[in-house]
Amino acid sequence: MTGGEVTTPEFVIVTGMSGAGRSTAAKSLEDLDWFVVDNLPPGLLATMADLAGRTRGAAAKIAAVVDVRSLAFTTDLRTAVKELQSRGIGVRVVYLEASDEELVRRFESVRRPHPLQNDGRLVDGIAREREVLREVRAHADLVIDTTGLNVHALRAKIIAFFGGEGRAGLRVAVVSFGYKYGLPVDADLVVDCRFLPNPHWVPDLRPMTGMDAPVREYVLGQAGAKEFLDSYEEVLRVVTAGYGREGKSYVTLAVGCTGGKHRSVTMAEQLGTRLRDRGVEVQVSHRDLGRE
Repeated sequence: MTGGEVTTPEFVIVTGMSGAGRSTAAKSLEDLDWFVVDNLPPGLLATMADLAGRTRGAAAKIAAVVDVRSLAFTTDLRTAVKELQSRGIGVRVVYLEASDEELVRRFESVRRPHPLQNDGRLVDGIAREREVLREVRAHADLVIDTTGLNVHALRAKIIAFFGGEGRAGLRVAVVSFGYKYGLPVDADLVVDCRFLPNPHWVPDLRPMTGMDAPVREYVLGQAGAKEFLDSYEEVLRVVTAGYGREGKSYVTLAVGCTGGKHRSVTMAEQLGTRLRDRGVEVQVSHRDLGRE
């Protein structure tokens, strides 16, 4: 390579709600050998790409933390992303969020005001920021809800998405959940397993989970269980192929039942196994397991 040759860096933009874990995500990327720039105004993303391109590959992976401290945030960010893409630079936008209640708790624990709070209440600042970031969230490549996640769990998610060298293709996160605790806000696809009989009403199975063999055998032995798995596997084949053609890197499949303890856990594990058998990179997690 000659001294004047320019390489094309890979870009990840970390953004989202204040208090949702941007700093933790950035530090996790830094530990994975990404070059991380905090609080970079969107208008300087192209300049950063130019500088990285002249490092002869030393800064091949750039992660920029961008937030509402930058004026004209949404317009600048959309324009900057389009400019990078027009240069052939791969750009992924990671958006972090959490519930209002969780954000309030986090801000109060560190006794800091919200950056958009001004003279109002903390909840006013959070509401303003959600509105400012609404379009950014809608166009993000990856949305992570950090409600209930500690720093270690968030770090594990970032490593799962960005930790492998040379990984390509679609990555699927399969997460089981309980409807009574609410839908996962980052779900791209949602599966409802409440059409199957609930092991909760079987005394011997109630204290077990969908990870235990007796529950698994009970759930998979019900009428419609195998047919559903076979049919939905075919749906996923079509959908994941389409996502791949559209250049989508990450998909979150949420599998739900009433409490997130029995049916959804079993079915999430089964769908994860079937996807892996087809060569899809899969991470299976159980959001509400142990919550009861």
